[in-house]
Amino acid sequence: MNFGQVAKSVLATVAPLIGTALGGPFGGLAGSLLSKALGTSDPKAMEAAITSTDPDILLKLKAADNEFQEHMKQLGIDETKLAFDDTANARAREIALHDSTPRNLAYFVTIGFFGVLIYLIIYGKPQTGGDVMLVMVGALGTAWATIISYFYGSSTGSAAKTDALNKLVAAK
Repeated sequence: MNFGQVAKSVLATVAPLIGTALGGPFGGLAGSLLSKALGTSDPKAMEAAITSTDPDILLKLKAADNEFQEHMKQLGIDETKLAFDDTANARAREIALHDSTPRNLAYFVTIGFFGVLIYLIIYGKPQTGGDVMLVMVGALGTAWATIISYFYGSSTGSAAKTDALNKLVAAK
């Protein structure tokens, strides 16, 4: 399925698990649940439905996302574990190949992110192209947070560790 940017944005907000899964190995299951929820398998009709302002469609998308999450649980697939495994695989690849690309990209994104921030602090938002600059800061900020998570771990892992420690303390 090839949706436009607006449809992808709606899915990312309303049905994030399905939106993510459509491009991956569980795309078939996600797509079938999505077409079932919308009552059509025609990509154009699905895109039109997703981008409509009908609140019933949004509820159907959320229900489909919940159903997809339930299917994943029945299959014994933990979405968080998939994300951790993906990061671990990328790190292992980098080590095995002695690939400096992730490190170099991290440098460029960090320099770009803080460079744009410093520019905005010193000069403010420019009259021409200022909105584009704000979008760029948002995109670079998201990329920078992902880089920090890749190299130093994520808050999700920290939260899981905190939960485990709390359970140990409560058990005593």
